[in-house]
Amino acid sequence: MISKQSKSTKKRESLALQALGEQLIGLSSEQLNSIGLDKRLHKAVADANSMRGRGALKRQKQLIGKLMRDVVDPKPIRAAIESSGMKDRLEKIIFNQTEYWRDRITVEDTDALEEFFEHLGHQNDLLTNLVESWLNEVNDCARMKIKRLIFREIHNEIYLKVQNDTSTV
Repeated sequence: MISKQSKSTKKRESLALQALGEQLIGLSSEQLNSIGLDKRLHKAVADANSMRGRGALKRQKQLIGKLMRDVVDPKPIRAAIESSGMKDRLEKIIFNQTEYWRDRITVEDTDALEEFFEHLGHQNDLLTNLVESWLNEVNDCARMKIKRLIFREIHNEIYLKVQNDTSTV
């Protein structure tokens, strides 16, 4: 005997699929392409990204929910959304670490710089030169420019370290 789903169960499942489809709206076009969505669903999500009117966007979300019910297996979509969230969190962590090291290096000078190099596991001549320039500069505008360059170089180093650490796992 085949058990029939209740109307409430079907509605909960369709609302869950619609919510999953709404999460697709926030993804970039590159991320959408990597998921491998159905053409109609991909177009509906792309259209929703460009909509500004609340009523139109609400109707578009309902259409996305309807198209999501036609998806055979929503697990790859759910996994792609979760991985994009992990990437965003990782970028925030890298940014926060970069700010931390920049502030320490510009306040504590060479001691913090040496500790940063120990953390990285190698020296960076460009960063050393930038810190020396920052210490010797008296003009506030030039110091701010050098501080931004220090930030950028620290960010690049931390990003490369994270990339190397995750590729070896």
